[in-house]
Amino acid sequence: MNIAVYPGSFDPITNGHLDIIKRASRVFDKVIVGILVNPDKKGLFSIEERKELIRRVTRDIPNVKVESFTGLLVDFMKERDINVIIKGLRAVSDFEYEFQMALMNKKLNSNIETLFMMTDAKYSFLSSSSVKQVAMFGGCINGLVPDEIVDEVMYKMHK
Repeated sequence: MNIAVYPGSFDPITNGHLDIIKRASRVFDKVIVGILVNPDKKGLFSIEERKELIRRVTRDIPNVKVESFTGLLVDFMKERDINVIIKGLRAVSDFEYEFQMALMNKKLNSNIETLFMMTDAKYSFLSSSSVKQVAMFGGCINGLVPDEIVDEVMYKMHK
């Protein structure tokens, strides 16, 4: 079985993330959305809330599974016998950082390959941070995050 992991914080998941998940699900037999647990960083949504939101917006994609992990991505992958990382790229600036990460992961486990997927141009400006900032100031986030979670993001920002 050809399995890939798409790692990130997904706080919250955006339409750009969802686009990469959908496209990766057509390339791989199984895609695991791996939510990184960073104990030093408090997110808008808890890890369990993020899992639930991602499961909800990917429920129609049968080969997508959502998990969370702590520690090194390569260890998470080794435990599950996964050798491919999917990373979405919005701009050249993303590539530089992600390229360094890909080389580090390769150094830690030579069996790992990183596949870069270019974002759809309509999402090239989009990030979870920008969504939170727009929501914080009461702006419209329709079209930035999946329709199913717009109300929850707005509620969390103004709670």
